[in-house]
Amino acid sequence: MSFEILTQSLGLLLVPSVLMAILFGSIYGLFIGALPGLTATMSTALLVPITFYMEPLPAIALIVSSTAMAISAGDIPGTLLRIPGTPASAAYTDESYQMTLHGQASKALSLGFFFSALGGLFGATVLLVTGPLLARVSLNFSSFEFFWLALLGLLTCALVSGSNVVRGFVSLLLGLLIATVGLDITTGSPRFTFGEIELMGGVSFIPVMIGMFAFSEILRGFTTNRLGQGEMPKIGKIVPFQGVFGLLRKYPFSMIRGASLGTAVGALPGVGGDLAAWIAYGMSRRFSKTPEKYGTGHPEGLVEATSSNNAGLSSAWIPALVFGIPGDAVTAIAVGVLFMKGVAPGPRLFVENPTMPTAIILTFFVSNLLLFPLGYVAIKVARHVLSIPRSVIVPIILICCFLGSYAVNNTLFGVWIMLIAGIVGYLMERNGFPIAPVILGLVLGPVLERNFIMSMQIANGNLMGFFERPIACGFGIVVCSILLFVFTKSIRGWLTGDSARRREKLLALAKESAKDRAIDV
Repeated sequence: MSFEILTQSLGLLLVPSVLMAILFGSIYGLFIGALPGLTATMSTALLVPITFYMEPLPAIALIVSSTAMAISAGDIPGTLLRIPGTPASAAYTDESYQMTLHGQASKALSLGFFFSALGGLFGATVLLVTGPLLARVSLNFSSFEFFWLALLGLLTCALVSGSNVVRGFVSLLLGLLIATVGLDITTGSPRFTFGEIELMGGVSFIPVMIGMFAFSEILRGFTTNRLGQGEMPKIGKIVPFQGVFGLLRKYPFSMIRGASLGTAVGALPGVGGDLAAWIAYGMSRRFSKTPEKYGTGHPEGLVEATSSNNAGLSSAWIPALVFGIPGDAVTAIAVGVLFMKGVAPGPRLFVENPTMPTAIILTFFVSNLLLFPLGYVAIKVARHVLSIPRSVIVPIILICCFLGSYAVNNTLFGVWIMLIAGIVGYLMERNGFPIAPVILGLVLGPVLERNFIMSMQIANGNLMGFFERPIACGFGIVVCSILLFVFTKSIRGWLTGDSARRREKLLALAKESAKDRAIDV
């Protein structure tokens, strides 16, 4: 990219209309992202009517800034109320909420905004420098590679589900089972719909996520007599961004690994950045020197996962801009807006009008830089959320649960799904089953099934076809190695535990025998 194109693109960006669009989009995204159940995709869709009356660059700048802020702001309800604002933040909601319970909510929010901004800047740099190359590589991915990638993401349930891997896989299978509800991919016939028309389109993960995280927390509060009495956990001393540079010095490789992973995964068409956060958190736990601290409010996993969030958002625009192939739902909406404005994304756009895509890429830098001042304000305001008594905030949470579930398809059916999911999530947690793998299975289940069926059709039913392509073979070896490692570790743990129980039993019998002999004497 020449210096002249970069200068001209900066000239297009640094005009009042574009800068005002970025500022408005960021404030709007901060508000939407902080509300449980209102996702970044939904915030983007709500902006489409406004873009009708805007020029192409301000319209895209509005979408970019609102999405970047909404994804980062999704950590706010997850950290303070244990209600993930986005599917990506569900991967580490329990971790960040544990920090809040320990009086470290300010630290959790600070590192969330700080490392999201760093990850977004990293992804935007990669998008600016190596966008066409990465898009060309990602286009070589077929259904075989996407199948292994989805399976790799599902395996992270074994890494984020606590110490009991078996229960994590049970939760994952439940999520995959729910994902099969709806129309069959190949035949179009209804599956597990029980005659309900609303189930024809499947079960949306938004009501399930709200129910299992938010409504189940309310139920747990009522059963333990916590709600309506006292206040929310204290946020502690409010000093935004205090200690984040220390975390950067302590976990530099975690930030780089998370941002790199988010960039790589986000560049794959149809995958998006949500999967990156799950894989990043799982990898962080696997490679950590202190994996036993995860789940107790340990910041290491949050550093890596939050770094991957906005990095994946930025790199998702690589296939969208270079080849006109959306990387996720947000870029799909943005591509539609560009076509509506008479700007056709694709290779010819970089040849005929290179300043336009370059200016779009530069909006990512400005949007992610705004995470620092707006994040500062958000963290300052957060203490007022936690100072509200539970007797007041519980009805507000319930209203957000109902509104978020209803807004998915504008039907009460989503509300019923949320209520049922909340009861199921409450019962699962009471019995030690993690709920994060359920959400992961529900999100990635359709991706896994679709690519598996396509791959089997291409390979004529030969399973070895999954290992014939070089990249697919590499992914397959990694997935099989992880499965073998987890299985071997579980067997070894079971045998070790069984031997320990036998030793304890023999020791108890020996003590009892010695006691009997002493009594006889």
